Amino acid sequence: MKRTPGADKATRSNQSSEKLLTILEHLSEQDEPIRLQDISRLVGMNESTALRYIATLQKSGYVVQDVDTGRYSLTYKICAVAANVSSRKNIRNICSPYLRSIAHIFSESANIAEEHNMMVVYIEAISGPRQLLMTTRRVGNVSPMHCTAVGKLLLLNYSQQHLQQFIAAKGLPALTEKTITDPKQLVAELEKVREQGYALDNEEYEHGARCVAAPIYDYTGSIIAGLSVSGPITRMTDEHIYEKLPFLLDAAQQVSLRMGYEDPEKKKQPVHL
Repeated sequence: MKRTPGADKATRSNQSSEKLLTILEHLSEQDEPIRLQDISRLVGMNESTALRYIATLQKSGYVVQDVDTGRYSLTYKICAVAANVSSRKNIRNICSPYLRSIAHIFSESANIAEEHNMMVVYIEAISGPRQLLMTTRRVGNVSPMHCTAVGKLLLLNYSQQHLQQFIAAKGLPALTEKTITDPKQLVAELEKVREQGYALDNEEYEHGARCVAAPIYDYTGSIIAGLSVSGPITRMTDEHIYEKLPFLLDAAQQVSLRMGYEDPEKKKQPVHL
C-alpha cells in the first residue's frame, strides 16, 4: 500500500521525538557532564545527528554545555516539569478509571492500597455490581502486610535485613488458620509472588474472603502500591481469578506507566537511525 506524504512526515516526526527523549533520558542517568561521543555511543546514533538533538535541548533550556570541557549535562528545568506533574497528579486520581473498570470486569470490590508505617493502607475502593461481602478493606483502614495480597507485594521492596526488622517490629500474627506465621514460609511466599508477578490472599486475612493484587511501580522501579480485587471465596474461585487476572495485570501496568515506570529491558534497547 502506498504511503501518503503526510504519513511519512508524521513517522519521521515521531522518530525524531523518540531520539530526542532517548538523549534526555540518558543524560538524566549520568552522575557528571558527558562528552558528545559518549552520548552518541549510548543512544546508538552518529555524533553529527546526536549534536543536532542536543542543540535543540540546549535551545529549550534542558541541556547546558560546560565552556571549559565541552561536556553536556541536564539543567534543573526538567525538575520543574516533574514538579508540575507531581503537584497535579496523585495515584488515586490516576487509578480511579482503572478501579471502576476492574470492579466491573470482576464484579467484585476493587481497591488501591499503599504502605504506611509497615502497614497496608487502603486509599481507594470501589464496590462491584454484585458486592455482598462486607469486606474490611475500606478507604482509610489499615491491614497487616504479611497476610494481605497488596502487603505481600509491598514487602518485595524490603531487603533481607529490612524484612527481619519488619518481623521483629510487627510479628506475624495469625488472623485465620491460613495466615502465614512462620518467617521461612513468608520468605518462600514472597519469592513466589516475585516470580509470578502478582499476589494472592487465600483467606489469610479474613474468613471467607480471597484477594488478588497486582503491583504498581513508579519511576524508581519500586512497588509503591497495589491494585487489588477482593470478594467471597464462593465467587473468587481459581477459575474466575485466572480468567480475569490479565485485565488486572494490564490495569496495574497502565497505572505504572502513568507513574513514570519503564521496563528495564526496554531501556537496554538503543535507538538507531
